[in-house]
Amino acid sequence: MISQAMLFSVLRRLHRSAMAWLRGWWRLLHFAVLIFSLALSPSTYGRAGRPALARQLVLATAPNLMWFTVLSALISLVLIRIVVVTALSYGLSRYALEMVVRVLVLELIPLTAALFVALRITLPDGIEFAQMRASGALDALQRQGADLLHREFFPRVAAGVFAVWMLAAVSCVLTLVLAYLSIYGFTPWALQGYTRVVGQVFNPAVSLILALKIGFFSFAVGLIPMASSFYADGAAGRRQRLPGTHGLSDMLRLFSVILLIEIASLMGNYY
Repeated sequence: MISQAMLFSVLRRLHRSAMAWLRGWWRLLHFAVLIFSLALSPSTYGRAGRPALARQLVLATAPNLMWFTVLSALISLVLIRIVVVTALSYGLSRYALEMVVRVLVLELIPLTAALFVALRITLPDGIEFAQMRASGALDALQRQGADLLHREFFPRVAAGVFAVWMLAAVSCVLTLVLAYLSIYGFTPWALQGYTRVVGQVFNPAVSLILALKIGFFSFAVGLIPMASSFYADGAAGRRQRLPGTHGLSDMLRLFSVILLIEIASLMGNYY
C-alpha cells in the first residue's frame, strides 16, 4: 500500500509538471500570436501608441549600443589575433579571414547580442511585470480599462526585438572592418581580395540562415520573458510562484530555445 501510494504521488507530480510545462508553452504561443497580430495592425502605430513605442525602442537600444559595440570590438580584436597567429603557425594563412568571418560574424556575435539583450533588458522587464502581477498592480490597471497588451507589453517586446537586430548588425559590420584592418592593415589594395573571400562566405544560403537566426533570436528574446507575466494565475498561483522562480524558469526556457536555434543554424551551415 505504501509503495502504491508513493507511486501515485510521483505520477501525480509528474502529471502536474507536464501540464504546467505544456501550459507554459501554449501561453507563449498564444502571446506570440497576439503580439504579431498587433505588429501587423496599422492602428498599433497610430498617434496614441507611437510615443510609448518610440520611448521603449530608444531606452532598449541607445544606452546599450555603445557599450556592446566596444565590448564586441575588444573581443573581436583578441579573437582575430588568435585566429591569425594560429593560422600562420600552421601555414594556413589564406584561410584566416574565412575562419574569422565564420567564427565571429556568423556564430558568436548574433549569439552574444541575443544574450546581452536578454540579460540587460527583457529578462529584467519580465521580472518587473511578474512582480506587478503578483502585487495586483496589473490587475488594477486592467480593471481601470487599460489595454496592457498594447500599452505595456507590445512596446517592450518590440524594443527587445529591435535591440537584438541593431546590436547584431552594428557589431557584425564593425567586426568585418576590424578583420580587414587586422589582417591587411591600412591599405586599400587588398580590398578586392577581401571582398571576394567575404562574398564566398556569405553565399545566399548562409546569408539567409544568418538573417533567420538573428530574427529567431530576437523573437525569442523579446517574447519569452514577457509571455508568462502577461497571464494571471490567481492568488494561489502567485503566492507559489515567486518573482525569482519566475525569472529562473523564463531564463531556462529562453536559453533552451536559443540553444536549439544555434544548433539548427550550425546544421544548416555545415551539414
